[in-house]
Amino acid sequence: MQKNKKLGFFCFSPPVMIATFAIEIALLVLILLQRKINHTAKLIIASLFFLALFQLCEYFVCGGMGVGALQWSRLGFIAITTLPPLGLHLIHSIANKKSGYIVWSSYVLMMLWILAFGFSETIFSGHECVSNYVIFQLHDLVGYAYSAYYYGLLLLGIALALKFGEKVKQKNQKEALYGMIIGYLVFLLPTAIANTISPETMAGIPSIMCGFAVIFALILFFYIIPRVTKPKN
Repeated sequence: MQKNKKLGFFCFSPPVMIATFAIEIALLVLILLQRKINHTAKLIIASLFFLALFQLCEYFVCGGMGVGALQWSRLGFIAITTLPPLGLHLIHSIANKKSGYIVWSSYVLMMLWILAFGFSETIFSGHECVSNYVIFQLHDLVGYAYSAYYYGLLLLGIALALKFGEKVKQKNQKEALYGMIIGYLVFLLPTAIANTISPETMAGIPSIMCGFAVIFALILFFYIIPRVTKPKN
Protein backbone atom coordinates (compact mmCIF):
# COMPACT_ATOMS: atom_id res chain seq x y z
CA MET A 1 0.00 0.00 0.00
CA GLN A 2 1.20 3.50 -0.78
CA LYS A 3 1.47 5.95 2.08
CA ASN A 4 -0.39 9.21 2.31
CA LYS A 5 -0.48 11.64 5.23
CA LYS A 6 -3.85 13.02 4.23
CA LEU A 7 -6.64 11.64 6.36
CA GLY A 8 -9.81 10.32 4.81
CA PHE A 9 -12.78 8.14 5.61
CA PHE A 10 -13.27 5.91 2.61
CA CYS A 11 -13.01 2.45 4.07
CA PHE A 12 -11.35 0.40 6.73
CA SER A 13 -7.74 -0.69 6.91
CA PRO A 14 -6.57 -3.69 4.86
CA PRO A 15 -6.54 -6.04 7.89
CA VAL A 16 -10.19 -5.18 8.55
CA MET A 17 -11.04 -5.78 4.89
CA ILE A 18 -9.59 -9.29 4.98
CA ALA A 19 -11.18 -9.95 8.39
CA THR A 20 -14.55 -8.86 6.98
CA PHE A 21 -14.04 -11.22 4.03
CA ALA A 22 -13.28 -14.07 6.43
CA ILE A 23 -16.35 -13.34 8.58
CA GLU A 24 -18.69 -13.26 5.59
CA ILE A 25 -17.29 -16.50 4.17
CA ALA A 26 -17.53 -18.14 7.60
CA LEU A 27 -21.20 -17.14 7.89
CA LEU A 28 -21.86 -18.57 4.43
CA VAL A 29 -20.24 -21.89 5.36
CA LEU A 30 -22.14 -22.07 8.66
CA ILE A 31 -25.45 -21.65 6.82
CA LEU A 32 -24.54 -24.51 4.49
CA LEU A 33 -23.59 -26.71 7.44
CA GLN A 34 -26.38 -25.84 9.86
CA ARG A 35 -29.50 -24.94 7.89
CA LYS A 36 -31.82 -26.63 5.41
CA ILE A 37 -31.28 -24.80 2.14
CA ASN A 38 -34.42 -23.42 0.54
CA HIS A 39 -34.84 -20.73 -2.13
CA THR A 40 -34.57 -17.89 0.38
CA ALA A 41 -31.41 -19.36 1.90
CA LYS A 42 -29.83 -19.61 -1.57
CA LEU A 43 -30.39 -15.89 -2.10
CA ILE A 44 -28.83 -15.10 1.28
CA ILE A 45 -25.85 -17.34 0.49
CA ALA A 46 -25.39 -15.57 -2.85
CA SER A 47 -25.53 -12.18 -1.12
CA LEU A 48 -22.89 -13.22 1.42
CA PHE A 49 -20.67 -14.59 -1.35
CA PHE A 50 -20.72 -11.36 -3.35
CA LEU A 51 -20.22 -9.24 -0.23
CA ALA A 52 -17.14 -11.31 0.58
CA LEU A 53 -15.89 -11.18 -3.00
CA PHE A 54 -16.03 -7.39 -3.00
CA GLN A 55 -13.98 -7.25 0.19
CA LEU A 56 -11.39 -9.56 -1.36
CA CYS A 57 -11.22 -7.41 -4.49
CA GLU A 58 -10.81 -4.29 -2.40
CA TYR A 59 -8.02 -5.91 -0.40
CA PHE A 60 -6.15 -6.84 -3.58
CA VAL A 61 -6.97 -3.77 -5.69
CA CYS A 62 -3.43 -2.42 -5.43
CA GLY A 63 -2.24 -5.56 -7.15
CA GLY A 64 -2.43 -9.00 -5.61
CA MET A 65 -2.12 -12.66 -6.58
CA GLY A 66 -0.52 -11.59 -9.85
CA VAL A 67 -3.72 -9.82 -11.00
CA GLY A 68 -3.66 -6.14 -11.95
CA ALA A 69 -5.63 -3.35 -10.29
CA LEU A 70 -7.97 -2.91 -13.27
CA GLN A 71 -9.04 -6.56 -13.18
CA TRP A 72 -9.66 -6.44 -9.42
CA SER A 73 -11.65 -3.21 -9.90
CA ARG A 74 -13.79 -4.83 -12.58
CA LEU A 75 -14.47 -7.91 -10.47
CA GLY A 76 -15.16 -5.80 -7.38
CA PHE A 77 -17.79 -3.70 -9.11
CA ILE A 78 -19.36 -6.77 -10.69
CA ALA A 79 -19.66 -8.29 -7.21
CA ILE A 80 -21.26 -5.25 -5.60
CA THR A 81 -23.59 -4.72 -8.58
CA THR A 82 -25.36 -8.01 -7.87
CA LEU A 83 -26.45 -7.01 -4.37
CA PRO A 84 -29.46 -4.70 -4.99
CA PRO A 85 -31.27 -7.15 -7.35
CA LEU A 86 -30.50 -10.05 -5.02
CA GLY A 87 -31.96 -7.99 -2.19
CA LEU A 88 -35.19 -7.31 -4.10
CA HIS A 89 -35.43 -10.99 -4.98
CA LEU A 90 -34.81 -11.93 -1.33
CA ILE A 91 -37.53 -9.58 -0.10
CA HIS A 92 -40.03 -11.16 -2.52
CA SER A 93 -38.93 -14.65 -1.46
CA ILE A 94 -39.34 -13.89 2.26
CA ALA A 95 -42.85 -12.57 1.61
CA ASN A 96 -43.71 -15.55 -0.64
CA LYS A 97 -44.30 -13.21 -3.55
CA LYS A 98 -43.64 -14.18 -7.16
CA SER A 99 -40.62 -12.53 -8.74
CA GLY A 100 -42.40 -10.16 -11.09
CA TYR A 101 -41.30 -7.39 -13.41
CA ILE A 102 -39.63 -5.41 -10.61
CA VAL A 103 -37.19 -8.20 -9.77
CA TRP A 104 -36.48 -9.20 -13.36
CA SER A 105 -36.08 -5.58 -14.47
CA SER A 106 -33.51 -5.11 -11.72
CA TYR A 107 -31.62 -8.15 -13.00
CA VAL A 108 -31.63 -6.69 -16.51
CA LEU A 109 -30.12 -3.46 -15.17
CA MET A 110 -27.62 -5.53 -13.22
CA MET A 111 -26.51 -7.37 -16.36
CA LEU A 112 -26.06 -4.10 -18.26
CA TRP A 113 -23.81 -2.75 -15.51
CA ILE A 114 -21.91 -6.04 -15.32
CA LEU A 115 -21.24 -5.89 -19.06
CA ALA A 116 -20.06 -2.29 -18.70
CA PHE A 117 -17.74 -3.11 -15.80
CA GLY A 118 -16.51 -6.26 -17.49
CA PHE A 119 -15.70 -4.90 -20.93
CA SER A 120 -15.67 -1.09 -21.04
CA GLU A 121 -12.20 0.42 -21.46
CA THR A 122 -13.29 3.87 -20.30
CA ILE A 123 -15.64 3.28 -17.35
CA PHE A 124 -12.88 3.53 -14.71
CA SER A 125 -10.93 6.71 -14.11
CA GLY A 126 -8.51 4.91 -11.78
CA HIS A 127 -8.10 3.54 -8.29
CA GLU A 128 -6.41 4.79 -5.16
CA CYS A 129 -4.72 2.77 -2.46
CA VAL A 130 -3.14 4.42 0.56
CA SER A 131 -2.30 3.34 4.08
CA ASN A 132 -5.83 3.46 5.52
CA TYR A 133 -8.24 2.98 2.65
CA VAL A 134 -8.79 1.84 -0.90
CA ILE A 135 -11.29 3.23 -3.36
CA PHE A 136 -12.33 2.42 -6.89
CA GLN A 137 -12.85 5.45 -9.11
CA LEU A 138 -15.46 5.85 -11.84
CA HIS A 139 -15.82 8.72 -14.26
CA ASP A 140 -18.20 11.35 -12.86
CA LEU A 141 -21.22 10.72 -15.09
CA VAL A 142 -20.87 6.97 -14.69
CA GLY A 143 -20.59 7.40 -10.93
CA TYR A 144 -23.81 9.42 -10.75
CA ALA A 145 -25.68 6.86 -12.88
CA TYR A 146 -24.36 3.99 -10.79
CA SER A 147 -25.32 5.75 -7.55
CA ALA A 148 -28.85 6.19 -8.93
CA TYR A 149 -28.98 2.47 -9.75
CA TYR A 150 -27.66 1.45 -6.35
CA TYR A 151 -29.54 3.88 -4.11
CA GLY A 152 -32.69 3.55 -6.20
CA LEU A 153 -32.91 -0.22 -5.81
CA LEU A 154 -32.05 -0.10 -2.11
CA LEU A 155 -34.77 2.46 -1.45
CA LEU A 156 -37.19 0.41 -3.55
CA GLY A 157 -36.29 -2.61 -1.44
CA ILE A 158 -37.11 -0.72 1.76
CA ALA A 159 -40.46 0.39 0.33
CA LEU A 160 -41.37 -3.16 -0.76
CA ALA A 161 -40.30 -4.66 2.58
CA LEU A 162 -42.54 -2.16 4.37
CA LYS A 163 -45.43 -2.91 2.02
CA PHE A 164 -45.09 -6.68 2.28
CA GLY A 165 -44.44 -6.51 6.02
CA GLU A 166 -47.79 -4.86 6.62
CA LYS A 167 -49.63 -7.62 4.74
CA VAL A 168 -47.94 -10.87 5.73
CA LYS A 169 -49.61 -12.86 8.49
CA GLN A 170 -46.76 -14.98 9.82
CA LYS A 171 -44.65 -13.40 12.54
CA ASN A 172 -41.38 -14.84 11.21
CA GLN A 173 -41.98 -13.39 7.74
CA LYS A 174 -42.84 -9.98 9.14
CA GLU A 175 -39.75 -9.93 11.37
CA ALA A 176 -37.49 -11.06 8.53
CA LEU A 177 -38.80 -8.31 6.23
CA TYR A 178 -38.25 -5.67 8.88
CA GLY A 179 -34.80 -7.15 9.42
CA MET A 180 -34.08 -6.47 5.75
CA ILE A 181 -35.05 -2.84 6.27
CA ILE A 182 -32.64 -2.54 9.17
CA GLY A 183 -29.96 -4.22 7.07
CA TYR A 184 -30.51 -1.78 4.21
CA LEU A 185 -30.30 1.18 6.57
CA VAL A 186 -26.90 -0.15 7.65
CA PHE A 187 -25.83 0.45 4.04
CA LEU A 188 -27.49 3.81 3.61
CA LEU A 189 -27.10 5.72 6.88
CA PRO A 190 -23.29 5.54 7.29
CA THR A 191 -22.87 6.64 3.68
CA ALA A 192 -25.28 9.55 4.09
CA ILE A 193 -23.61 10.64 7.34
CA ALA A 194 -20.12 10.40 5.83
CA ASN A 195 -21.16 12.39 2.76
CA THR A 196 -22.78 15.07 4.95
CA ILE A 197 -19.69 15.46 7.12
CA SER A 198 -17.23 15.27 4.24
CA PRO A 199 -18.66 15.59 0.69
CA GLU A 200 -15.45 14.32 -0.92
CA THR A 201 -16.29 10.87 0.43
CA MET A 202 -18.73 10.52 -2.49
CA ALA A 203 -15.77 9.00 -4.32
CA GLY A 204 -15.66 6.18 -1.80
CA ILE A 205 -19.33 5.15 -1.73
CA PRO A 206 -18.72 1.50 -2.70
CA SER A 207 -16.00 1.13 -0.07
CA ILE A 208 -18.01 2.78 2.68
CA MET A 209 -21.16 0.81 1.97
CA CYS A 210 -19.45 -2.56 1.77
CA GLY A 211 -17.23 -1.70 4.71
CA PHE A 212 -20.35 -1.53 6.85
CA ALA A 213 -21.89 -4.52 5.08
CA VAL A 214 -20.43 -6.91 7.64
CA ILE A 215 -23.21 -5.68 9.95
CA PHE A 216 -25.75 -6.53 7.27
CA ALA A 217 -24.12 -9.96 6.93
CA LEU A 218 -24.51 -10.51 10.67
CA ILE A 219 -28.17 -9.46 10.47
CA LEU A 220 -28.71 -11.96 7.66
CA PHE A 221 -27.12 -14.77 9.66
CA PHE A 222 -28.33 -14.16 13.20
CA TYR A 223 -31.72 -12.55 12.59
CA ILE A 224 -33.10 -13.41 9.14
CA ILE A 225 -31.82 -16.94 8.45
CA PRO A 226 -33.39 -18.41 11.65
CA ARG A 227 -36.75 -16.97 10.57
CA VAL A 228 -36.73 -18.25 6.99
CA THR A 229 -35.02 -21.67 7.27
CA LYS A 230 -35.04 -24.69 9.52
CA PRO A 231 -31.99 -26.25 11.20
CA LYS A 232 -30.70 -29.52 9.72
CA ASN A 233 -30.91 -31.37 13.03
